[in-house]
Amino acid sequence: MIRDAVTFEVFRNSVTGIADEMAITIVRTAHSQIVASSMDFSAALCDIRGRVIAQANTCPVHLGSVPDAMAAMLAEFGDDLRPGDLYLLNDPSRGGMHLPDIFAVAPVFAGQDLLGFSVTVVNHADVGGWVAGSMGVQSTSIFAEGVQIPPSRLIDGGQLNTAFLNLILRNVREPELLRGDLDSQLAACHAGAEGMRALAARHGADGLAELTDELLDYSETLLRAALAEAVPGSYEFTDHIDDDGLGSGPIPFRVKVTLSGTGIELDFSGSSPQVASALNATASFTRSASYAAVQGALARDIPANSGFYRPFTFVIPEASILDGRRPSARGARGLVAYRIIDAVLGALAPVFPDRVPAAGDGGPDSVAVGVTDSDGNSVVLWDILCGAWGARPDRDGVDAISPLGANLANTPVEELERAGHIRIDGYGFLPDTGGAGRFRGGLATFRDMTVLAPEASVQIRSDRRKFLPYGLDGGAAGTPSLNIVDPGGPGERLLESKPYLVLTAGTRHRHVTAGGGGHGDPFTREPRRVLDDVREEKVTRAGAARDYGVVVTADGVLDHNATAALRAR
Repeated sequence: MIRDAVTFEVFRNSVTGIADEMAITIVRTAHSQIVASSMDFSAALCDIRGRVIAQANTCPVHLGSVPDAMAAMLAEFGDDLRPGDLYLLNDPSRGGMHLPDIFAVAPVFAGQDLLGFSVTVVNHADVGGWVAGSMGVQSTSIFAEGVQIPPSRLIDGGQLNTAFLNLILRNVREPELLRGDLDSQLAACHAGAEGMRALAARHGADGLAELTDELLDYSETLLRAALAEAVPGSYEFTDHIDDDGLGSGPIPFRVKVTLSGTGIELDFSGSSPQVASALNATASFTRSASYAAVQGALARDIPANSGFYRPFTFVIPEASILDGRRPSARGARGLVAYRIIDAVLGALAPVFPDRVPAAGDGGPDSVAVGVTDSDGNSVVLWDILCGAWGARPDRDGVDAISPLGANLANTPVEELERAGHIRIDGYGFLPDTGGAGRFRGGLATFRDMTVLAPEASVQIRSDRRKFLPYGLDGGAAGTPSLNIVDPGGPGERLLESKPYLVLTAGTRHRHVTAGGGGHGDPFTREPRRVLDDVREEKVTRAGAARDYGVVVTADGVLDHNATAALRAR
C-alpha cells in the first residue's frame, strides 16, 4: 500500500506533468504545420507491462490505442530491450492505427533496471502513397497508402540504424519534415524518460511500481462509481457516415451500451462491414474513441490511464468498418472515431441528460493540398478546419473548436500561405448555421482558398452533408458541410464531401464545416439571448423569427409584443 495520501497525490500530478512536458517538447520542436500548429500528436508514459500510467492533454483518439501498440512492440522485442533503444511502428495490423501515425517507444532504464516506457505518436505530414498527405479517401488498399512499419528498432543501444531511417525517408514526399518531426518525438521520449527516472530516484523502483498500481486502481474505482449513478440497462443509438467516398450508400454505426451498475459494455453489432475506401479503423481505434466519449461525458476529473479502461467490455465485429481486415485501407479512418463518439453519446443521452451535448460538426475536416515544384520537390499543405460543438444541456455550443476526441487546432492562415502555393481569401463563421434550441449549436466555419500554383492536388475529408449533427431534447439538427469550386462564379459546382481533384492556378475553393446541433426547444430560448446573437451576427433577423419566434427590428431592437404574438402562433 502507498505510504500516505500526500505521496499519492504528488505522484499523480507528477506523472501527468511529465506527460504534458513531453507534449510541450513536441510543440516546441516539431517541423510540420500539422504537428506544430494543428497539434495532431500524443504522448504517454507506460509501465513495464505496457499499461498507460499517464497521458498528455493531447489527442484522445490516439491515446486509447497505446496499449495495443505497446503489446505489439513487447511481443516483438520484450525479451531484448536495452538502454538507449528506440522503436517505431505504424502498421495497423501490428499495433498501429493508420500509416501517418507513427509510434515512437523508448524503454526507460535506471542502470539495468527497466522502469517503463516513454511513448509518442505523431501524425506525420506524409508517409508516401499515391496522394499527398497519405490519407486519400479513395485508397482501396493499404499498399497504396505509404510506407508500412511493423514494430522495428530504429536506435539500437544508442546507435541509429541509418539504413532503416533512409529507407523510410526515401518513400515520403517531404523527408526533411518527417525527419524533423521524428526528432521531436525522440526529444519528447527523452524528456519522459528523464522524468520517470527522477520519480524512481525519489520513490525507488518498487515504490514507483506500487504507486502506478495505486493510480490505475484509483481511476478504475472512480469510473465504476460514476457508472453506478446510472440506471442499469441497455441503451441503443444509430448514426451514420454519409458515404465511403466511392459511391456507397450511408454507412451505419450501431451501438448498444449496457450499463451493469459498475461496468459498461459497448456492442457495435450491426455496424457497417468494412468499406472499399480508406475509412476503415482498427479495433484499438474503436476502443479509443469509445473511451474518449465516456471520459468526456462522465469522467472529466478521472485520470485517463489503463485503470480507466478496465470497466469496459466490447463487441466489435471483425472485418467491419470498426475493425478492418488487412489489406483494407485505413488512411481516412479519423471520421470513424468521431462517428463512434457521436453514437456512444447518443446512446448515453437519455441516461445522463444533464451531461451529454448534441452532436457537433462530425470531426475536424481536412483539406490536403499537394504541389510538385518544377525541380521535382513536393510540398504538402494541411488545412485542418474544426467547426463546432453541439449545444450542451446548460449552454450554447462552442464555435471553431476541436470536437471531443481530437483536441486539434485550426491551421493558421499564415502557415498555409507561407509556401506561396495557395492564398486564403476568407475565413470565419456563417450565421444561422448553429442548430436552433434553448441552447444554440456552434456555428459552421468556412475557409475560401485560391490556388496560386500551376497545379495542385486536393484531397478533402469531410462529412455530415446528408446525416446532419443531431439535436437533443427538441433542439434542431445542425447544418450540412459544403465543398464548392468557384463559388459565385459561372462555373460554380458543388462537390461531394470526400472528393479528390486537381485544381489549376486561379481556381477558388470554399469549404464549410457542419454546424452543431441544438439542445432544447428553440422557442424557450430567452429572447434577449437571441437578440445578442443577432447583434453579434451569429443569427440573422430572418433566422431569429423563423427558428426562435423572436422579432428584431431593422434598427436592432427586440420587439416584445411581436415576439409574444409570433411565439403564440
